[in-house]
Amino acid sequence: MRTFTTLLAVVLFLTVASPVFATQDPAQEMPADPIEQLRLTPDQRERIRMIVEQNKNERQSTNRRVREANFALDQALDAEPIDDAVIQQRINELATAQAAQLRMRIETEIKIRRELRPEQLALLRRLRLQIRDVVGGQGQRQRPRRDAFQPNRNRRQP
Repeated sequence: MRTFTTLLAVVLFLTVASPVFATQDPAQEMPADPIEQLRLTPDQRERIRMIVEQNKNERQSTNRRVREANFALDQALDAEPIDDAVIQQRINELATAQAAQLRMRIETEIKIRRELRPEQLALLRRLRLQIRDVVGGQGQRQRPRRDAFQPNRNRRQP
């Protein structure tokens, strides 16, 4: 669902921002709107809107639980002295919240996919791969050197 959500976010961005980024050179214009490429019928659009709207409150609640669990874990890690039992409890709370978030996203995606025709599903898969290539290529970071956190071996020990 995260990829589908990313796809929807990119689609919404392209829809809203396309007039801003329009150029005189057709070779530089953005690709066609992915939602338009899916050729959703008005009924499909409405059913998908309803699915997203039905899950809105639960999605917000689940996302808030994940943020709060992350914050609580950060606080436990910053506490002095460190309490291993509290950290383990916070890890479990975060894992539970993330599992609920993932479950909800997958269930929503399944409901949305059930509204699509086979040719729309095939196109959605291709669009997701294209977006994954674009987003994945931009989001790559260089890994820190293996010894980045190793003590300086050239420094003399007292």
